[in-house]
Amino acid sequence: MTATLKINPYLSGNFAPVSREITAHNLTVTGEIPQNLRGIFLRNGPNPQFSPIGEYHWFDGDGMVHGVHIEDGKASYRNRFIQTRGYCLEKEANKPIWTGLLEPPQMDNPYGPSKNTANTALVYHADRLLALWEGGEPHALTVPELDTLGPDNFEGKLMSPFTAHPKIDPMTGEMMFFGYSMVQPPYLQYGIISPQGDLLKTVPIDLPVGVMMHDFAITENYTIFLDLPLTFRPERMQKGESPLQFEHDTPSRFGIVPRQGNNDDVRWFEGNSCYIFHTLNAYEEGDEIVLIACRMNGTTVLGEVREETKESDIPRLHEWRFNLKTGEVKEQGLCDLPSEFPRINEQYTGRKSRYGYSGKMAESSNPKFNGIIKHDFEKGGFDIHHFGSHKYGGEPIFAPNPDADKEDDGWLLTFVHDEGSNTSELVIIDAQDFTASPVATIQIPQRVPYGFHGMWLAQ
Repeated sequence: MTATLKINPYLSGNFAPVSREITAHNLTVTGEIPQNLRGIFLRNGPNPQFSPIGEYHWFDGDGMVHGVHIEDGKASYRNRFIQTRGYCLEKEANKPIWTGLLEPPQMDNPYGPSKNTANTALVYHADRLLALWEGGEPHALTVPELDTLGPDNFEGKLMSPFTAHPKIDPMTGEMMFFGYSMVQPPYLQYGIISPQGDLLKTVPIDLPVGVMMHDFAITENYTIFLDLPLTFRPERMQKGESPLQFEHDTPSRFGIVPRQGNNDDVRWFEGNSCYIFHTLNAYEEGDEIVLIACRMNGTTVLGEVREETKESDIPRLHEWRFNLKTGEVKEQGLCDLPSEFPRINEQYTGRKSRYGYSGKMAESSNPKFNGIIKHDFEKGGFDIHHFGSHKYGGEPIFAPNPDADKEDDGWLLTFVHDEGSNTSELVIIDAQDFTASPVATIQIPQRVPYGFHGMWLAQ
């Protein structure tokens, strides 16, 4: 009897990395790129430069940014590795030096136990483009070249990790962030960066135990932290268990703090046990703080998926209402369809928005999206834009029309991969004619692997 070789799904198909960095101009366009759409679509994601040591998790790969520059109806493409310290050390050694999240920490690694991959998301603030990874500091990149300038610690003021999902207030220009540690207090730190890019303050927030906190939310006057029961308890290791586990019997906690507040000002609200990777938005309505996010009953993200835990990993859009006067918490599901990577028109960050967009999850053992859902929170209900047979895309990024007078006047952009032809394209969808075919598709001259988060940087 011959043994079957186990193939890691995140190193095969369109999850597999690409090795070449290229620059290509005058890309083939089907349809017509809107004249008002001028800027760069950017997307970050994991792209290991070498075959990994041991088990590979999708979160492990070196960061690579893919960019499509659009101007006057024409498009160009470039992709670049983010040249972190870890990437450069491994390139020089011509081999991998670090293992990944599914392996024991390398406490004896002379270069440190983990590698900042800068592979998760991007933010543009105070004329700086930053590539983000929640375990460490951001990396600054040039625009439009996407060359790595190096780590950015805000002139030495950054003393914590930096979330992959900072929030920029579109009215004030402030950028709020947090950093978490699962292993040592303070388990959470909260910071504010001025519109000019100065780190103004960082304050510790008390948590009873270290947790994995991927995202948070802001409103006009408040910041909302997610203390969810994906906990790190070292004592589990003595029983031969993973120290990081989801606790289904532990309530979820939501900490609401005035924007300029500190640990003494946090009000904690309890809800049903759940996990949230990504928030869509939050806003204030009367005495209530309203939070909309993709909710799961639990998560096995860094553990083994068993038959009894399969359902727990399915994310669906959900709403919480926290009453600051009475302390009451109300929650309800907003959409039964599994979806993730929720986005809005970011001009409405922290304010009530009518529309939201999320990736429609395909029935697959891997996180793949076969369409985009447009949610209407005013009327209720949703529309779906389907990518087509054997086509899978990513996070839907909203690019507002500069002449817009309505919230949904703009376009949704995402990379889509055709698994039949093994080709990739950037699709541009009219957000107001959502279910129609894309107004334009831009052919990318090489495969774009499935990845994480992106952004639209208007010219």
